[in-house]
Amino acid sequence: MGAVLAAVLGASLMGCSSTGGKRAEERAAQAAEGRSAVNTPRWTFAMVTHSGDGDTFWDIVQSGAEQAAVKDNIDFLYSHHDEAQQQAQLVQAAIDKKVDGLIVTLAKPDAMKAVVAKATKAGIPVITVNSGSAESKEFGALTHIGQDESIAGEAVGDELDKRGRKKALCILHEQGNVGHEQRCDGAKKSFDGTLQNLYVDGTNMPDVQASIEAKLQSDKSIDAVVTLGAPFADAAVKAKATAGSDAEVDTFDLNAKVATALKAGTLGFAVDQQPYLQGYEAVDLLWLHRYNRNVLGGGLPVLTGPQIITADDASELAEYTKRGTR
Repeated sequence: MGAVLAAVLGASLMGCSSTGGKRAEERAAQAAEGRSAVNTPRWTFAMVTHSGDGDTFWDIVQSGAEQAAVKDNIDFLYSHHDEAQQQAQLVQAAIDKKVDGLIVTLAKPDAMKAVVAKATKAGIPVITVNSGSAESKEFGALTHIGQDESIAGEAVGDELDKRGRKKALCILHEQGNVGHEQRCDGAKKSFDGTLQNLYVDGTNMPDVQASIEAKLQSDKSIDAVVTLGAPFADAAVKAKATAGSDAEVDTFDLNAKVATALKAGTLGFAVDQQPYLQGYEAVDLLWLHRYNRNVLGGGLPVLTGPQIITADDASELAEYTKRGTR
């Protein structure tokens, strides 16, 4: 009897496993073909970020959100502006369209507080991503998805210590961005050496390079430069070369160019906060909330980083950075 029961149970489990596996394969195939994997209503979600034009980081965030939207049968709208007041106006435009869900960044939270309040008052569920984890709950968002910027900064300070660095330069390319300030402050807190902030105009890459170059030329004791975004790492590497500096260049964020530079040794390390995951999870969590009233985080941010990436990791991640998902 025991043998018979075991055989029946085994067959039953195999059937369930086979069915579940087949369904998972079908859903994956549907998503790959641009077809929804669910039959829920065609809701509309909007994402409004503080990205400037041509920022590869936000291309990755958008890619993740768009792929989740396909899977979840979502009509996805994306807009951005690097000026806080214009970003707030874009959020208002999404509210006026009566979207079913809203994803926003809070790089400059004071400028966004009122309009986020309008969204929640209108009954639109809001998720914040990337920046503004400290303000997210206060502003009425369901949750925040991203990395804790202070913790990420502390991870940088620890890594600089491991590498024996003594004097570092932290490059802030967007004045007023609270997340950037938190990164540099976190690094300063955990770093045993000294760390100075250098503010540059992130919309003018030649100016970024010139400012870093001038600082490296005037202070030869600087042995590390930390940029806060992947596009600025390349400018720092060029500034190092023209200044004749031996400083190691490290950066926040990962893309194909950064992965190549890590492999080549022109960058020391990168801090990955997995932007694809930020976009993907934001859309997916909004869908889950609309469909099933799910909320993740338990009142705390859902962390996607930090992860320190070195030359040893770069080869493994190269294929993903080339396709724009890391």
